[in-house]
Amino acid sequence: MLHWLLDGSVPVPGGELRANEVVGNLFGLASAIFGMRRLMWAWPVGMVGNVLLFTVFVGAADEPLWGQAGRQIMFFLASAYGFWRWHRIGDAPDGGAVSPRWATWRERGLLVASAAVLYAAAWVVLLRIGSYSPPTEAWILAGSLLATVGMARGWVEFWLVWVAVDAVGVTTLVHAGYYPTAFMYLFYACFVLWGFVTWTRIARQPAIAAQAAREQEGAVA
Repeated sequence: MLHWLLDGSVPVPGGELRANEVVGNLFGLASAIFGMRRLMWAWPVGMVGNVLLFTVFVGAADEPLWGQAGRQIMFFLASAYGFWRWHRIGDAPDGGAVSPRWATWRERGLLVASAAVLYAAAWVVLLRIGSYSPPTEAWILAGSLLATVGMARGWVEFWLVWVAVDAVGVTTLVHAGYYPTAFMYLFYACFVLWGFVTWTRIARQPAIAAQAAREQEGAVA
């Protein structure tokens, strides 16, 4: 099974796809669904997908996509943080692992500033190591990390960050020939809009809003 995951393929009409790319993206999809439902399983399931997709991008035949590979490492670390934070917070009033809330203006400012710094740093590093497309990969890398941290914090806005990431990711991956991952990005773009609407509705519930406010006050304190 391990040999098939790393070196095998999945037959499709007109050719075949890498097994690790297909399975890794299925784990990513499952993680996104669990995340929308605010289930703790979102994090470990996503981490398995990160490991599989890392092997895809570092093992590229022509030129490794170091930005995409680094993204999986960042995902893995951020997911470990997310799992820890959701476990520490405890259950929301409706049984979810986190109480969604809108970020404060201060938190949004930090998000934008962090995005600018991470994007610039990632661009420089990717340009130096000779990655596939430093400008677009830096955008994907920085945005993905911030979106994952935003999910861990329970910010509704993290879904919108994903939209910005997916908009660039689809074009980049199609051009690089990673069609399963590009398709998943396109599917995510639709899925995250659904997730955004779902979390927005949950955040409006009085009990959830009150719990989120208490968690925010505790974090500030």
